[in-house]
Amino acid sequence: MAVRLGQSEEWPWSTIDDVWDYRLSPVGLTFSQLLERNGLFGKPEFGRYKKYGFGTPSGKVELRSSTFEALGCEPLPVYREMAHSPTDASLAGAFPLILITGSRFMPMYHSEQRQIEAARKKRPDPLVTLHPDAAHSLNLTEGDWVKVETPSGGIRMRLALSDKIDPRMADADHGWWFPERKEALPDLFGVFEANANVLCPDGPEFCSPEIGNWPHTALLCRVQKAPANPDEGF
Repeated sequence: MAVRLGQSEEWPWSTIDDVWDYRLSPVGLTFSQLLERNGLFGKPEFGRYKKYGFGTPSGKVELRSSTFEALGCEPLPVYREMAHSPTDASLAGAFPLILITGSRFMPMYHSEQRQIEAARKKRPDPLVTLHPDAAHSLNLTEGDWVKVETPSGGIRMRLALSDKIDPRMADADHGWWFPERKEALPDLFGVFEANANVLCPDGPEFCSPEIGNWPHTALLCRVQKAPANPDEGF
């Protein structure tokens, strides 16, 4: 492609393998030799901290982070109540379950593999998992289509049951989209119908000052039955 785009001077190699050989030349290997060795592994070196110290400004194990302190953040771990918390009675009554998202599930990898037919047969629908006791209290049955909702939004998923999850919690798949749907607006592969990002808050009050991240676990949610047909609304 680069050659066809007129970049032959920047790509003087005939094949992709030639490119890999060029990239590997500093370590004295060709691509075929790398495959024969099943990779390039460095020699393990133990006790490096004795020679180089630890990867901190002081070179020591820092229970009190000098880096965080220099950035104006808390240098020691502190507990902060979530902006949406079970202790908030005004929300906990309406959203009685604690939601986690991001659990890994095979054969998918994050948002990948949905377009692979064999993988999709193994995991055809986005799932939210409840404890059987929680589902019974909500008058829900395994396989039902349900609406998972937080103060930030709601998505449509199919219900799975497991006694491995705490009865107070819900575990929602992440990364869902539907390659069989239309890619153009407003559908966008149905991404807003079942993607757990819709459930996650992104306001400044939720952002971690230390790492600049928003929460995708420990969220308040509720689960209720939804129409089997998404066109009926949810």
